[in-house]
Amino acid sequence: MRALAYLVLATGIVFVRPSAGKEAVYLTTGFSLEADSHTQQDERVVLLMGTGTLELPADQVARIEVLPDAVTPPPAKASNSAAQPPELILEKAAYLQGLDQDFVRSVAQVESGLRQNAVSRKGAIGLMQLMPATAANLGVHADQPFDNATGGAKYLRELLIRYQGNSVLALAAYNAGPGAVAKFGGVPPYAETQRYIVLVLREYQRALKARTKTQALTAHLANTPSATN
Repeated sequence: MRALAYLVLATGIVFVRPSAGKEAVYLTTGFSLEADSHTQQDERVVLLMGTGTLELPADQVARIEVLPDAVTPPPAKASNSAAQPPELILEKAAYLQGLDQDFVRSVAQVESGLRQNAVSRKGAIGLMQLMPATAANLGVHADQPFDNATGGAKYLRELLIRYQGNSVLALAAYNAGPGAVAKFGGVPPYAETQRYIVLVLREYQRALKARTKTQALTAHLANTPSATN
């Protein structure tokens, strides 16, 4: 649990990069999330996000900016999605749900190793390992890669909103179910679930470090004068 506690501190609120929403909400943790609008009630900020709301202490919100209109890329067609790389499928699904693509990909990496045809012993299907009943509730087909990725990202978003952006509880519910989280008042004392959370958050931290290095290298190359004759 020590490793889990460390990762809770490192990634307690993991949410979303700005996409096609109306406002970008920047948190003091360094993360940002997308909201349709917001109101302030006493010392809390209430964010309207799709059909749900998220309440945050006002001192956790660094600033809120209005986003310019953005064009949402068209969803991948089911007939072509199977031929697309899993990273691209997950990136599109994350974008449509306003989630950080590295977070969604980290979940898929631990769930299935990014394998679109993965089937667990319990019957979970695809790269996001959706149970058929869960997929049906989300209105997607678990055996279609893009549907699967979109359904998994949508479910993650719903859980993040439900647990006020707490990535640890959202992952616990994704693995063990919201009922188990409610029963134990937090992360269930299941070795599998606790290990799952650590693996996902470690993968996410690794992806964030890799992204930072890539961005730094790109900035360095952009600022390096080219040789002239």
